[in-house]
Amino acid sequence: MWILFTVILVVASVVMNLIPLGGIALSLVSPVLLGGIMLGCAAIKEGEPLELGHLFAGFSTQAGPLLLVGLLYMVGTIAIMLVILAVVIGSVGASGIAAMLASGDLDPFAALGGMLLGGLLAALLALALSIPLLMAFWFTAPLVVFHGLEPIAAIRTSFGACLKNIVPFLIYGLIGLVLAIAATIPLMLGWLVLVPVIMASIHAAYRDVFFEA
Repeated sequence: MWILFTVILVVASVVMNLIPLGGIALSLVSPVLLGGIMLGCAAIKEGEPLELGHLFAGFSTQAGPLLLVGLLYMVGTIAIMLVILAVVIGSVGASGIAAMLASGDLDPFAALGGMLLGGLLAALLALALSIPLLMAFWFTAPLVVFHGLEPIAAIRTSFGACLKNIVPFLIYGLIGLVLAIAATIPLMLGWLVLVPVIMASIHAAYRDVFFEA
C-alpha cells in the first residue's frame, strides 16, 4: 500500500505540474494529503491496516486549516526565492559594475566570478532560510489533524519543537539528504522506498517529540 501511495503522489505531482497553475494547487493540497497519511500512520500504530482512503482522509478532516498551511508554506517558499534572486542579481550586478569601473569595459572573467559568487551566496542563503522554514512546517500536519490547532499555532508549535530538538533535527536532515541522493541514483526507484520511510518518520518523530519526550 505504501508503494501505491508513492506512485499516486508521484503521478499526481507530474500531472499537476503539467497543468497551468497545477503546481500552485499541488502546493496547497500537499499538507492535506500529508494529514491523511498521518492518519494512516496512526491507524497502523493502533494495529489497523493502511488503506487507500487514508491518503485522502485529510480532505474530510481539517481540510480548511491544512489548505491554509499549504498557502503559508508557499508564501514562505516564494519569499525565500525572492530574497535569493535579489542576492544573485545584486552580487552579479555589483561585480559587473566593479569590473567596468576598474577596466572601462566588462571583463568576462570578472563577470563569471560574480556569477559564481552569486551562486555560492544563493546556495548558502537557500540553506540558511530553508531550514527554519522546514522547522516551522515539519509537524504542522499532525498538529492540525490530531490536535485541531490553527495553522499559525501549529507553525509556532512545530518550530518550537524542532528548535528544542535542533541537533537531532539537523542530523535527521543530513541523513535524509544522503538517502535522497542514494535513492535518486538507481533511476529514481529508491524513492519508492524512501518516500514511505520519510512519511512514517514524520509521524514517529511527532509521537516521540510530543508524547514520549
